[in-house]
Amino acid sequence: MDISPSFFYLFAGFAVAFSLLVVFKKNPVASAFSLVIVFFAFAGIYALLGAHLIAALQILVYAGAIMVLFVFVIMLLNADTPSFDLGRSHWGLRLAAMILCLVAFGLFTWALKESPLPIFRGPFSPEQVDAAGGNTQVLSELMFSEYILPFELTSILLLGAMIGAVAIAKRKEAGNANRNAH
Repeated sequence: MDISPSFFYLFAGFAVAFSLLVVFKKNPVASAFSLVIVFFAFAGIYALLGAHLIAALQILVYAGAIMVLFVFVIMLLNADTPSFDLGRSHWGLRLAAMILCLVAFGLFTWALKESPLPIFRGPFSPEQVDAAGGNTQVLSELMFSEYILPFELTSILLLGAMIGAVAIAKRKEAGNANRNAH
């Protein structure tokens, strides 16, 4: 597969830059919207690789549904106020954290390049995928046969997280009401 390096670097640059904004933004809602841009950048990379279904699912599921859930939970928990301000920390702590991150990134890159393990490509070659009816056909058959249990468990996990967020918000709301009554 031949992809354009300039578009790949553009999308990868957006993903890295906005990922940093997700971490360093003080406002959780602004971080969530930066994460939406990261998801769109990943979708662009998937589209460049010819995985158009995965790109569309990335936008629909992650940039759409999951981010709506994240913003809903942020607003429900009233977490719109920042809890950690990197700007107030000591400059030595910031420098040490940046050096640690750069060293970890360098070690990770070195380990990937020097690894003797072969890259896992999966059970299907591009020819087998085309013969089976394309990416969408193969993905849907695998998702709803071999991987149905993890798919359903993920949906139950997301439902549980949403119910937990509502329960925490209700408990917080009841605690504030009791304090205001006294």
